[in-house]
This record gives sequence, C-alpha cells and structure tokens, in this order.
Amino acid sequence: MTQPILGDGAIRRPSLYGSSIENTYAGVLSFMRRRYTRELDGADVVISGVPLDLAVTFRPGARLGPAAIRAASVQLAELKPYPWGFDPFEDLAVIDFGDCWFDAHNPLTIVPSIIEHARTILASGAKMLTFGGDHFVTYPLLKAHAEKFGAPLSLIHFDAHCDTWPDDSPDSLNHGTMFYKAVREGLIDPKTSVQVGIRTWNDDFMGIHIIDAPTVHAIGAQATLERILAIVGQNPTYLTFDIDCLDPAFAPGTGTPVPAGLSSAQALHIVRGMGPVNLVGMDVVEVSPPFDQSEITALAAAHIAADLLCVLRNQKLARAG
Repeated sequence: MTQPILGDGAIRRPSLYGSSIENTYAGVLSFMRRRYTRELDGADVVISGVPLDLAVTFRPGARLGPAAIRAASVQLAELKPYPWGFDPFEDLAVIDFGDCWFDAHNPLTIVPSIIEHARTILASGAKMLTFGGDHFVTYPLLKAHAEKFGAPLSLIHFDAHCDTWPDDSPDSLNHGTMFYKAVREGLIDPKTSVQVGIRTWNDDFMGIHIIDAPTVHAIGAQATLERILAIVGQNPTYLTFDIDCLDPAFAPGTGTPVPAGLSSAQALHIVRGMGPVNLVGMDVVEVSPPFDQSEITALAAAHIAADLLCVLRNQKLARAG
C-alpha cells in the first residue's frame, strides 16, 4: 500500500492526481495543495495567477490576490469539498503553474506577456483557471482563448459592473472597459453572453444580456442559473467572476465595492450549476487583501474556484462515459 504524503504535497507529490495530508496552518502553499510545477504534460487544468492591479480605477491591492486565494484554500484541501462529497483530484489532474511574469514598469508589454502566458498553457491542451489581479487581466486572457477556441466566445460574467464603458485607446489599461473592447473586437458574442449581479449603470450595455442584482434577489439563484444556461447554450464559454459581484458584507476586500450584491450562497449555487456549460476558460479576479477582513473575500474566491474544479471533474467523467 502506498504511504500517504505527509505535508508539502505541493512539491513532494509525484503525481498530478490525489491529495496529501497537510497541517492547514503550515507547508508550501499552492492552490488546494496542488503540485507546484511548470510541467504541463498530463494536466487537465492549470491554476495560475496574474498579479496585476495597474488598471484599477479606485482601490489597489489586487496584485496580492493570487497569493491570498492560495492561502485561503488550505482548508479546502483538507476535506472533500461540500456539497460534492468527492475528492476532485482523484479524477482531475490539476497543477499550480505559479504566476504570470510581466514587467510592471513597462506597461505596453503587459498585455503581450499575459497572452503569451495563456498561449503556453492552452497549447498543452489544459484548461486555465486564473486568479487576478484586477479585472483587466480577463481581456488578454480572452484574446488567447478566442485564438485557441475560435471567436466569438460566449461570456458568463459575474460582477457589480458591466465593464463595457467606451474606450477606443488600443493601449489603455482600464478594468472598466475590457468587455467594450471584447465586443468591438469580436472576441465575445453579446447575443450569447450574460452579465450577472450588475448594479451600476451604463447607457449602452452593448447587447449583452443583463441579469442584474435586483433580479437575482427577486427570482432566486436557481431561476438565475436557468436563464444563464438558456443564454449561453452549448457555445464555447469563458467564465469570469469578479469578486465584487458579491455584496461587500461577503467580499469587502475588493477595489470597487457596491452594496446590494449577491450573497456567497447565491453565487455558489449558480456556480455549482455550471455543469451543462461548455467551459473553455475561467478566472476569479479583484480580490484585494489590504481591504479584506479575516480573509472572508479570499475565502469566497477560493470556494468559487474549488467549485469550478468540481464542475470540471464531473464534466471530464461525463465525457469519458
């Protein structure tokens, strides 16, 4: 019988599968103690961070988000995730690739650096689950995914903000205009894309379906999920979760908090229902640890990411028959 790995599974586990026995308060940090490596062979999903917050319009700090989400995942690596009741890593090969490197002091190189980072991972055949960083990082990630899977993609976008405010500067770094550019450039199809939890105004939502926060509260999480599934269908879909989709009571540690948002329970119910979606890429962004309280924002982000991995595990088993 193989002896269990006791501690530091992130660097000691030889296989991409399985889990290790860890003290939650100690050891080498990776997301859910996955193997920390740049070797992509055999990986189904690659976790990586993009620690950028140069594009924020209010509070900074999201550059520290990837590290905070990893640290908040230690308890998730201890037990089988709830409510799934299985260890996703028995069937899903997941690695932590570390963070995308870019020269923060040479802003015009940032977008190409993130695109190349994503191209390297996507070329292996693995899917990406990326941690921001501010929400601008989704723009170069979308470019790489549209290149890989074909444009336009469908978009499932959880956020307080629509991020479709006009911006025709090709070199701007702005976390409120990425999806304006994505629609204009044909990266996403607004007719089969949806934004969930919106509670800021824009005179032009560019044809993207809006399920705003008051609607989610009125119709409930399950009906919201059903609307999302009907909108995106089986189109190749990129899912992006800005943590400020959650109400500040559940996610104070973010750059642009807006009251009256979704609860953690509502958001997790919807995310757990993403099984029918043809997910080609995912990210969780805008965690800003300097403004967090008792890590509750990072914990919410880690749980969202863990549930997405469980969704991908079930999709892999379903494809295998």
